[in-house]
Parts: sequence; C-alpha cells; structure tokens
Amino acid sequence: MSTVGQSGTALRADGSPGPAQAPGPSTLPGGDRPLAPRRVKLSVSRVDPWTAMKLSFLLSVAVGIAGVVMVTVLWTILSSMGVFADMNRTVEGVLNTTNGAKFDLMNYIGLGRVASLSIVIAVIDVILITAISTLGAFLYNVCASLVGGLQVTLTDD
Repeated sequence: MSTVGQSGTALRADGSPGPAQAPGPSTLPGGDRPLAPRRVKLSVSRVDPWTAMKLSFLLSVAVGIAGVVMVTVLWTILSSMGVFADMNRTVEGVLNTTNGAKFDLMNYIGLGRVASLSIVIAVIDVILITAISTLGAFLYNVCASLVGGLQVTLTDD
C-alpha cells in the first residue's frame, strides 16, 4: 500500500514516503525535531470507578502485606532486644502477686496474637481503602461534570 500522492505525504530525499512538512520557524533546518517543547492542555473529565476500585484494591493489598511484615519484623527485633522480658519483670514487680499466680506478658502480646491482629487490621484496611477510593471516583465524576474536571498541562521535552 503506497501513500505517495495522498494529501499530507511527500517523498523524502531517499525516495521513501513520509509526512509532508512545511519548513517554518518551529523546526530545525533539515530535521524533524521542533525547537521548543510542545505544550498540551488536557482535562481529566472522568475516572472509571471500576478501574479505580481494581487499582486501589491491589495497592491496599500490597500495603496490607507490607504492614503485616513490618509488624512481625518489629516484634522480632523488640523481642531479641529483650524489651518484652524487661516489661514482664516490671509488671511482675508492680503487681507483686502473693498467691503464687505468675503474670506473663507474652500471653497478651505474643507473636501469634500480634500477627493475627495485624492481619485483621490489614483486611479491614483493604476493604475500607477500596470502598473509599471507589466512592472517591464516583464523587470526582460528579464534581467533574459540574466544573469540567482537572486541567493538566503536558509538555514534550
């Protein structure tokens, strides 16, 4: 399929068809590159709620996993430093139980309980962040229909 002779095409010096270009002040002599970067004004007039929901779900799952890993690593570091043993001795000294009952802080803040609680919080965060982002997309669409959307200027460097 040849484009020679069609409107908007011309022959290059090597004989191959290319876009017709009128030399002017915006191009370099003998080149296709413009002197100044192009600026394009665009407006974001609509955000697809389904896409916003999928993206926010994936990002919130990643943040949730990172949170659970962070809590587990932090607990391990504190445990290896002996912070929980010191806290346990302090609480035993304050309570000073005389009936022989021992207080063990690890029954309340053991790794299993802390990791389980962080997983529950991560699941709740995934649900909330996904719902809030989807609702935000709907609200943006309503506001953008009233005022025209967010205007963005893009430049070509």
